[in-house]
Amino acid sequence: MAASRHHSATAKPAPAGPREAERAVEGDDAQGRVAELLAIREQVRRGPSEAATQAQKAKGKLTARERIDLLLDEDSFHEVEPLRRHRATGFGLEARRPYTDGVITGWGTVHGRTVFVYAHDFRIFGGALGEAHATKIHKIMDMALAAGAPLVSLNDGAGARIQEGVSALAGYGGIFQRNTRASGVIPQISVMLGPCAGGAAYSPALTDFVFMVRETSQMFITGPDVVQAVTGEQITQDGLGGANIHSVVTGVSHFAYDDEQSCLEDVRYLLSLLPQNNRETPPAAECHDPADRRGDALLDLVPADGNRAYDMHAVIEEIVDDGEFLEIHEHWSANIICALARLDGKVVGVIANQPKYLAGVLTIQSSEKAARFVQLCDAFNIPLVTLVDVPGFLPGVSQEHGGIIRHGAKLLYAYCNATVPRISVILRKAYGGAYIVMDSQSIGADLTYAWPTNEIAVMGAEGAANVIFRRQIAAADDPDAMRVRMVKEYKAELMHPYYAAERGLVDDVIDPADTRAVLIDGLAMLRTKHAELPARKHGNPPQ
Repeated sequence: MAASRHHSATAKPAPAGPREAERAVEGDDAQGRVAELLAIREQVRRGPSEAATQAQKAKGKLTARERIDLLLDEDSFHEVEPLRRHRATGFGLEARRPYTDGVITGWGTVHGRTVFVYAHDFRIFGGALGEAHATKIHKIMDMALAAGAPLVSLNDGAGARIQEGVSALAGYGGIFQRNTRASGVIPQISVMLGPCAGGAAYSPALTDFVFMVRETSQMFITGPDVVQAVTGEQITQDGLGGANIHSVVTGVSHFAYDDEQSCLEDVRYLLSLLPQNNRETPPAAECHDPADRRGDALLDLVPADGNRAYDMHAVIEEIVDDGEFLEIHEHWSANIICALARLDGKVVGVIANQPKYLAGVLTIQSSEKAARFVQLCDAFNIPLVTLVDVPGFLPGVSQEHGGIIRHGAKLLYAYCNATVPRISVILRKAYGGAYIVMDSQSIGADLTYAWPTNEIAVMGAEGAANVIFRRQIAAADDPDAMRVRMVKEYKAELMHPYYAAERGLVDDVIDPADTRAVLIDGLAMLRTKHAELPARKHGNPPQ
């Protein structure tokens, strides 16, 4: 009978040869190598030291990995080059070569869609940018552009790594170049979660959106010490470039929050409203708000008297799906509203004058704010809805000397250049050049509607009467009574609600309660709109 090929349970293994014994001692086999890899990965995950982590926590800040976990869907993060280390020498750098080199890069998902991310790790070199650090960022930016997916940067760094000299500065140049190349192609979002000084501040400025956290993040070109040395002015970091300054005064920041958790939650919400790239449309959502829902409350929200103020936010809430919208630059130039919302589940960009502030006039800042928002929506295939109640441009020496002509022209240029579906609704006042600029039919709005309370004219009736009937008023026995009579006559002749409709300058005068349904129907028709701009390298917009 042939011998069995199976050993008995009691059989002794053959003695190991010299090489096998050596591997068993040193771990120089596959299992040993894997164990070594896992140990290194655990070291990378923990970061440089517990003391560095506690120092980060003491400042009220999360670690870079905790931030990534909050931003991305659970267990979706794929890290790129976690084992990267710098090769610089001098100034003690050769003795300090931590893994990641102070920046964590990779991709994951937000609401199931791919998003690329890089996060400075302040625990390593203060998040300062060196050559290897910059190369990792360059790589993930290139990957995001190639994949056609959004890029989110979680910024918490001390600027260029001084010990590496000009190599660090060149690294910033590569980032700026990629920011510019990706502009209008993929959404770019900068989240400021710590300091950002010097040239480093220009990368967020080149992106589509900037988020900041109060008391935690600051952005400035020259810090308080340099400011004091050069100008003698004393100021804190927050006073110079904190979240409140940049969200209220400068307009550098689009959003400001009290904590990192709520900040990153809104980054996720914003991403749910944006397409992956400029070749796609924004993701549609299931809508339970009836498309034909009447907005009877609008009749009470907007006073017929053009001199009475009201809050345009309430109007937008009544029109959009479930009253929900995300306002961009909420605290900067509040006399105009820019927001992302949904109508029948489809994303739209809303631009609206805000009569609650400065009567809703257009200013230098509000023109810039709205112009950039129009350009953003046009770049990412987001239809535009414009709600008009504007008495004109703000008069004054400071506005004229500040360049209201060229700044106002930015908004005009942005609308005229936009090829996405565009619908405007004139609620009340629409006077002078501001009427034209706020996406009038004459500059290319696809559909223009007006409420029965609309007043479209070169200027208000009082001002117009004072100009046209100046002599009659001056010669009258009772000038005040004559002025009232002439104002009434001018309104009846040139400013009645149907004057523009009779001349084809608006497509229809609608019941305010039907605004939501009218907008949804119009946008559905325009969904297949195709418009081409003239062949050119690029335009030369007003500066």
